[in-house]
Amino acid sequence: MDFWAILTSMLWAVVFISYLFALFAIITDLFRDHTLSGWWKALWALFLIFLPFVTALVYLIARGEGMAARSQAAGRDAEAAAATYIRETAGKSPAAEITAAAELLTAGSITHSEFEAIKAKALA
Repeated sequence: MDFWAILTSMLWAVVFISYLFALFAIITDLFRDHTLSGWWKALWALFLIFLPFVTALVYLIARGEGMAARSQAAGRDAEAAAATYIRETAGKSPAAEITAAAELLTAGSITHSEFEAIKAKALA
């Protein structure tokens, strides 16, 4: 193979991979959009199968702005879910741990050195 054939093959590979990225983004957006009925989603998917390049271009033009908004909303939802999960698994805040340890110290359940150890661990 000569140089130009290799270059052309590489160009078509890049175009094809770019199309696959766009196709996966469109399919993800279709299933993420709760305002579209199932029939519209099926129609878009059908057109993506039989007229892939034209349908992808029309979809990106017609619904591109909404695509960005839905993607940002999904990102915010994922970030909020991650933050909630971290808060739930991390346990109490340092202030709550120190307060609980102070109550145990006042009740006489722990010694002052144990209280200091709990306080140091909570603040670390």
